Amino acid sequence: MKNNLNFIFKAKTYTLVVCLLLFVMSCQNNINKTVDINTSEKDKLENFYNRNLNRAYKYLDSINLNNSIEKNRTLYIKSRYHFKKTEPVLSYIEKENYKSLNSPNLLRIQEEDATDIKINQPIGYQVIEENLFTDTIDTLSLNRALKVTASRLKLIEKNSDLNFKDYHILWIVKDAIIRVATTGLSNFDSPVLGASLKESSYTLSTLIDILNIYKNRFQDTNLLKSWHIEIENSLKTLNTNFDSLDRYTFIRKHTNKQLKLLNATQKDWNVKFPFEFAIKNNITSLFSNSTFNLDYFSDYKSDTTYLKTKIALGKSLFEDKRFSIKNNMACATCHIKDKAFTDGKVTFNNKLKRNTPTLTYSGLQKSFFMDNRSGSLEGQIVGVVNNHDEFGTDLQHIMSQINKNKIYSKAFDTLYNRGASDMNIRHAIAAYVRSLNYFNSKFDNNINGKENTLTSIEKKGFNLFMGKAACATCHFPPLFNGTVPPNFNESELEIIGVSETKKNNKLDDDLGRYNIFKTEERKGAFKTPTIRNIALTGPYMHNGVYKTLEQVMNFYNQGGGSGLGFNVPHQTLPFDNLNLSEGEQLAIIAFMKTLTDNKINSI
Repeated sequence: MKNNLNFIFKAKTYTLVVCLLLFVMSCQNNINKTVDINTSEKDKLENFYNRNLNRAYKYLDSINLNNSIEKNRTLYIKSRYHFKKTEPVLSYIEKENYKSLNSPNLLRIQEEDATDIKINQPIGYQVIEENLFTDTIDTLSLNRALKVTASRLKLIEKNSDLNFKDYHILWIVKDAIIRVATTGLSNFDSPVLGASLKESSYTLSTLIDILNIYKNRFQDTNLLKSWHIEIENSLKTLNTNFDSLDRYTFIRKHTNKQLKLLNATQKDWNVKFPFEFAIKNNITSLFSNSTFNLDYFSDYKSDTTYLKTKIALGKSLFEDKRFSIKNNMACATCHIKDKAFTDGKVTFNNKLKRNTPTLTYSGLQKSFFMDNRSGSLEGQIVGVVNNHDEFGTDLQHIMSQINKNKIYSKAFDTLYNRGASDMNIRHAIAAYVRSLNYFNSKFDNNINGKENTLTSIEKKGFNLFMGKAACATCHFPPLFNGTVPPNFNESELEIIGVSETKKNNKLDDDLGRYNIFKTEERKGAFKTPTIRNIALTGPYMHNGVYKTLEQVMNFYNQGGGSGLGFNVPHQTLPFDNLNLSEGEQLAIIAFMKTLTDNKINSI
C-alpha cells in the first residue's frame, strides 16, 4: 500500500511540476531578451547569470511555513528553474558552492587527517525538496536550508565577475553536455520530484542563451543554426515521462551530436585550449578510449615522454614475482588478466577481508583502495608492497632487485631521470594500470554507432539502470563507478549495508572507511567500484559475499542493508524497495554484461 501511495503521490507531483514549470517558462520567455544590443558579451552574460541568481534566491526567500504547502512548492519550483538556468556557468566558476547547493541530502564529511575532520549538515535544493515534497517536514532542517541556500546565492551574485575567454565558454558548454548525459538523465539531483528531465532541458536551453550571446564568434552562421536545431530536438525528446525516456537513444543521437558540434565550434572560433582537465577538449563521445586525459589522474602530470615504453616496462614489473619478499607473488598473481584483473576468489587469502577489485578503468579515479585511503595509483602501490599479507616488503627491496637486473636498470636509466627511484618504479607500474581502459565493449561500440547489435532487452536494461532502478545515481556513466562527472575529481563513498552472508541475515562487520579516522558517520562506507567487465569480476561486493549478479540485484531491489532489516543509520542508498520485477532485474544484468571489453585478453 505504501508503494502504491508513493506512486500516486509521485504521479500527482510530476503533473504539478510539469504544469508549474510550463507556466514559469512561458513567463520567462521574454526576460532573457531585454539586454541592449550594444551591451558587451561579458555584460550580457553577467546580466543573464545574475538575473537568474536573483530570482532563484528571491523565490526561496518567499517560502514561509505560514504559506500553504502548495504555494511553497510552487515557489520552490520557480526557484529551481532559475537555479538550473544558471547551472552551466555556476557549476563551472563556483564548483564547491555548486556542489553544496545541489548535493544529496546527506551529511558532508571532510577528512583531511585525524585532527581535521569536519561534519557538516547538508544545505541546498535537495534538502528543501525532500522537506517540501514528502509527508513530513523537518522545520529546523528546512528553515536552515532555505536561509543558508539563499544567502549563498546572494553572496555568489554579489561577487560574480564573468571575465571569460572563448575557451572558458566552450568548457562551460562541454561540462553541461556531459552533466546532462551522465546525471541529468537519472534523477541524481531530483530524487523526490523526479524532475531531472525537465530540469535538464533548462540546462540545455541555457547553452543556446550563451551561444546566442557569443553569436558574433561564429564565422559559419549555419553552425549556430545547427546548435539551435539540435537543442530544440533534444528538448522535444526530454519532454516525456521519466520512465519512458530512451536514454540510450538520447545519448547516441543527441549527446554525441552535441559533442561533435562543440568540436566544430572550437574549429570555427579558432580556439586554442591552454590545457586539459579530466575530459579531453576534442571528444566526440563519452564512451571512447580517447575521452579521458590520463595525465589528469597521474601523480606525474607531464611525464608523457616515451610513455608507451614506460607502460611496457610497467607491465613487466607488474608480472614479476621477484619483487615480493618470498619471490612468489606478483601484482598479476591477484590481478589476473583473464578475469579482468581480479582473482575470482572471495578474498585472495584467509588473512584478507576484502575482495580483489578489478584494475580495468581503475586509473580513471581520484581515490584508491576500497576505503579511499590513497589519493593516487602511485600511492596505492606503496600500500600493497608494504602489506604483510600481500608483498610483505618495501620499495627499497624492489629498488635493490631492479638495480641488480641489467635489463631493468638500463631501461630505467634510459626512460627516467634518476633511474630506478621508488617514484619512477611506481610511475611505471601505475602507467601500465592506467592503460587498462579500452572502451571497446559491445555497449561502447553500439552507443558510438560502430555496431547495431544491442538487443531490446539490453537497451531496456540500460534505461532501467539509468532510470527507475537508480543505479546510475552512484555508478555514473561512462565509467560506471563512483567518480563524479563532469569534473571526475572525486570518487564517492557509499554506505549500503552489505550482508556478511548470502542469506542476508547478518550485517558485515567490515567498517570500511571508518577504520581510517574512526568517524562514526563513515561506518560501513566503501568506494563505489566500476561495473565495467562485471561479468568477469565475481564474486561481488567488498567482501565477495555474492556469487551471482542475480544475488546482487536482489540485495539492491530490497533496499540494501536497511531494507533487509539491518541497523545502518547512515545508509546512503535509498532503502525503499525498488519494485523491480524479475524481468527488469534480468534486463539490467543483460545490460551490465554488455560492458565486457572485447579485447581484454589482448591487454
